[in-house]
Amino acid sequence: MTSPAQFNPQAFIELALSRGVLKFGEFTLKSGRVSPYFFNAGLLNDGEALSLLASGYADTLIKCENVEVVFGPAYKGIPFVAATAVALSQNHGVSVPWGFNRKEAKDHGEGGVLVGASVEGKKVWIIDDVITAGTAIREVVSILKKAGAEIAGVLVALDRQEKGQGGLSAIQEVQKELNIPVHALVTMKDLMNFLEAKGETGALAKMEEYRIQYGI
Repeated sequence: MTSPAQFNPQAFIELALSRGVLKFGEFTLKSGRVSPYFFNAGLLNDGEALSLLASGYADTLIKCENVEVVFGPAYKGIPFVAATAVALSQNHGVSVPWGFNRKEAKDHGEGGVLVGASVEGKKVWIIDDVITAGTAIREVVSILKKAGAEIAGVLVALDRQEKGQGGLSAIQEVQKELNIPVHALVTMKDLMNFLEAKGETGALAKMEEYRIQYGI
């Protein structure tokens, strides 16, 4: 059996552009900042795109410690974590239990907000697309801890590498507050390297201006 190729950030950026997941231009964020790029992981909605993303998550997780359960926050994280569990098995021969949460608790059937593998007493890695303000991750961490989980780390698709109100990025704030590692498949620096390699000087200049103003 041929070993799968390792995740390539540049190939992922190419695919993200082709699917409209990643766009360069002018985009007003919820924070009010005008960003030179926009990333919408919800558009990774076909098999090839999801497979490439999941392979990236799996390639990163296989190098990490304490991967006993992988967990996807509702809703976007659910297909990501399921596909990642498949990629870990198919690409690396490692079968890792996975689970997710509901937005609303059920009072019948499985009940509660957690679905899938038990997290009690387990070291759990959270799989998501981005950390913007960190609010959603903190909520999921709280849910998991109440269920008896130990949070081993967080893995996201994109690190915007920009500071929030306190001078740290959202990822740095989560790392500091929760004392856990946070890894990203692609960073703002990767996007800039991609634009430079493609000779996209106009878009690159806008990215550099944004980095100088808001970058960490």
